[in-house]
Amino acid sequence: MMILNFSHPLTEQQLEQIRTLVSEPIERVLIFPVHFDNSLPFLPQLEALMQKIPFQGDEWQNLSILVNPPSLNFITALLLAELHGRMGYFPPILRLRPVEGALPPRYEVAEILNLQQVREAARKTRYEANK
Repeated sequence: MMILNFSHPLTEQQLEQIRTLVSEPIERVLIFPVHFDNSLPFLPQLEALMQKIPFQGDEWQNLSILVNPPSLNFITALLLAELHGRMGYFPPILRLRPVEGALPPRYEVAEILNLQQVREAARKTRYEANK
């Protein structure tokens, strides 16, 4: 599995939690710090970010990819639309949550969200509503 990390660095403990949840080895964690300038249009900044990812053509469709999305919702929405276009499906994403009572604050992997499964379930709802 390849992890595309667009957020804070993942700790070894978080990587172990991911390994347990996905039941496959993590081949590589690619880190892409995301700092978009709010005074500039986001699409050109997204294009520049995507150029940093070293995948070509079929790799987008054939690699096992997990995404740790950026914190800013607008960037995440654009990124997921771009990834869907390249991959042909929505990638699974990480959801981190604060560890209760931890000082200093720490985060753990809460779950892996299967966005493609959510999309497919929503499509069924749409089709059933049109019957």
